[in-house]
Amino acid sequence: MRSIWNGAISFGLVSIPIKLVNATENHSIHFRQIHLADGGRIRYRKVCELDEEEVQGGEIGKAYEDADGTMIPITDEDLAQLPLPTAKTIEIVAFVPADQIDPLQMDAAYYLSANGVPAAKPYTLLREALKRSNKVAVAKYALRGRERLGMLRVVDDVIAMHGLLWPDEIRAPEGVAPEGDVTVRDAELDLADALMDTLGEVDMDSLHDDYREAVEELIAAKASGETVRPAESGDAGGGKVIDLIAALENSVQAAKKSRGEEGAGAEGEGDGEMADVHPIKKTSGKSSPQPTKKSTAAAKKSPAAAKKSTPKSTGAKKSTSTTKKSTAKKTATKKQTSSSGGSGTKKTASSRKRTSA
Repeated sequence: MRSIWNGAISFGLVSIPIKLVNATENHSIHFRQIHLADGGRIRYRKVCELDEEEVQGGEIGKAYEDADGTMIPITDEDLAQLPLPTAKTIEIVAFVPADQIDPLQMDAAYYLSANGVPAAKPYTLLREALKRSNKVAVAKYALRGRERLGMLRVVDDVIAMHGLLWPDEIRAPEGVAPEGDVTVRDAELDLADALMDTLGEVDMDSLHDDYREAVEELIAAKASGETVRPAESGDAGGGKVIDLIAALENSVQAAKKSRGEEGAGAEGEGDGEMADVHPIKKTSGKSSPQPTKKSTAAAKKSPAAAKKSTPKSTGAKKSTSTTKKSTAKKTATKKQTSSSGGSGTKKTASSRKRTSA
């Protein structure tokens, strides 16, 4: 790997020649700006505001803009005269426990490589001392024209350095936390703990940038003239007020199911969707009218009363049967009356014929 800075680690009176190497790399896909009409690339030119002429790099200097807009020229010679003891030195100022470093301060990461054979012994000494102490070293160093703060720690068999922001560069989180008092129940915390336990740990090497891969596939498809199909966008559910307990329960089931664990629920459960819970109602074969509010309330208050009412319904069935029998008797009486009335009519008609004769 190519070094970006050469210097030495100052460890008390011990000086360790080192080379600074980038420990990370950016895999973001970069795009160029083009003219949509003809596809020509758009480039930026440095133009002076006063004469509106393009200026070459050798004619460009630096200046500080004052509050009133005045430009105060600053030359490289001016900066070189300033006292900067860490210009070529990583000066260790303290050794502290790692948990005293706020992760918010962490910036770029570098590897420190021993520069030459004579540097191997003191380099190894510092590395092993850091390992045994379980501490990290806080150091000052200068890079790209400014003094910086750093943290040295051991990664495998290499000393790594993390650039740190200065404490006054960290903003206070004012107005960021939710407003008002928010109460979290123990049941919700228990489910959150269960979800954390179910998700467990992850192999960091298995994580990858899905979006970058999608962009690469898009570029490859367009380059080969293929038709690009729009991807289906899932509903992220942002900003929705949800049932927290139901969401946590479904999340636990979904996590178990994705990991193939036992007790993940029946098939179709734990798919992340929330379902309404309704009480199961017993139904008979015959349709019955909907109960009124009063009868429902009475049934809820006194289940025993509902049981006592069951014999009454049996008696009602008997009375219904008796009513049917009496109705049948009345029908038979009507038929008899009707038949007797018919014979009386015939007799009257016969007597009328005799009288006329």
